[in-house]
Amino acid sequence: MTFDFGITGYRPAWLNGAAEVAGRHAQRLRGLAGRRLTSSWVVWDDDDDTWFADCPLVFDFDDERLEVNHQKFDDLSITYGSIDVTRKPVWPTSDAFRLRWRNDAPALLAARHGQRLEAVELLEWAGGDLTDGTVALGLRFASGWLTIYNALDENGIQEGDPSLQYRRHRLG
Repeated sequence: MTFDFGITGYRPAWLNGAAEVAGRHAQRLRGLAGRRLTSSWVVWDDDDDTWFADCPLVFDFDDERLEVNHQKFDDLSITYGSIDVTRKPVWPTSDAFRLRWRNDAPALLAARHGQRLEAVELLEWAGGDLTDGTVALGLRFASGWLTIYNALDENGIQEGDPSLQYRRHRLG
């Protein structure tokens, strides 16, 4: 059974490497270009008042929901429309977490609501270290780039041009 991150209906589909991710998702990701980001969702830990970066990030582009998640050193899951953000996540290994979906944080995501996605790229890390080959997702909006990357067994978000240590694979 696949670990669902406490999110009913979510079934991550883990892939590794830019070729594998592109082979499975290039066409659909390319189709997001030109669409408006209507909302973005992260799981929020109310006890710590922080983003719970272990869970997927959810992006609503007009009529398409994109779900992005990283785990381990190089696993990336991209799914579509499987997460219901009206249902609270329940972390399966602890009943002490008070988690909920939030669409107004982090601020760098919320600031892009209403903007059109101009380009999508797969970003393959080539920094000469243990994480070489890890795949991030680059999203370019009018206000600049967002990189959704593997922050070593959780998701990370970086604002600004993608690092020069990425090999860039433009999708649209």
